[in-house]
Amino acid sequence: MYGEIPLAVALEGLGKKVHLANLSFSDLRRTPLEDWLSPGVAAVNPETAGNDDYFPERSLARWLDGTGREAIVYAFAKSGVQPLRSAYSALVEHLDVDALVLVDGGTDILLRGDESGLGTPQEDMTSLAAVAGLHGLNRLVVSVGFGIDAYHGVCHAHVLENLAALQRENAFLGALSIPPAGPEAAAYTAAVTHALTETPLRPTIVHSQIADALRGEFGNIHATTRTTGTKLFVNPFMAMYLTVDLPALARTIEYLPLLDPTEHPYQVAQLIEAHLTSRPNPRPATLIPH
Repeated sequence: MYGEIPLAVALEGLGKKVHLANLSFSDLRRTPLEDWLSPGVAAVNPETAGNDDYFPERSLARWLDGTGREAIVYAFAKSGVQPLRSAYSALVEHLDVDALVLVDGGTDILLRGDESGLGTPQEDMTSLAAVAGLHGLNRLVVSVGFGIDAYHGVCHAHVLENLAALQRENAFLGALSIPPAGPEAAAYTAAVTHALTETPLRPTIVHSQIADALRGEFGNIHATTRTTGTKLFVNPFMAMYLTVDLPALARTIEYLPLLDPTEHPYQVAQLIEAHLTSRPNPRPATLIPH
């Protein structure tokens, strides 16, 4: 979710209206009825009731409020593809948006399904499948944090190979750096610092690393004890957006059509696990030559 901030700030600078949303890991059962825009999507504000130890949508809304921006972050409840698509459709209609950008903190969303490791694909693929079924608006996928998923066993040579395949289809739309001295980076690092202060017991692994990359750190740098015992790969490419055409990406995910009928997140997890165990010859992990 916080990976949206530099892009949002850049778009605001171009005069665009930007709305922030997230497929939530929070327990939204305490969210008041009046804050629900539609089944499956809530409009979270700085005062929305919820868990005090972990409610990143509310934390971000509070940071937005402190900067004078619109202090609403839309939170999608965890579900299968069909309810999430309905929630997205309701939000698109409510906000009258003409473009939708899925932002992945990491690179799991770029994996096709034939790799030796898929990272943590459940939420990414639920979102991708849900939005792939929407029409009448521009749809993009943006990945920020190249190298983060080494923590989850992703082979980044596979990520580059997949981007090359998308480029052959004119679906890899290029890369954008986050200028470390610009307003985009300043807003991002301030928001991440605010989030770490609000939820000290659940510091963000992904955005701590991206913030470290923006500061020029490199290698096995640990900003939180949550990653103790693992080898990280903090690098300058973490602070870079990789952009692809969403419908074209969706067509490359070999198991994505299987997820389309799902109603519940456990069904998505089961189908992905079944796919993993049924693959005869996954692409073996390989090093990036250097």
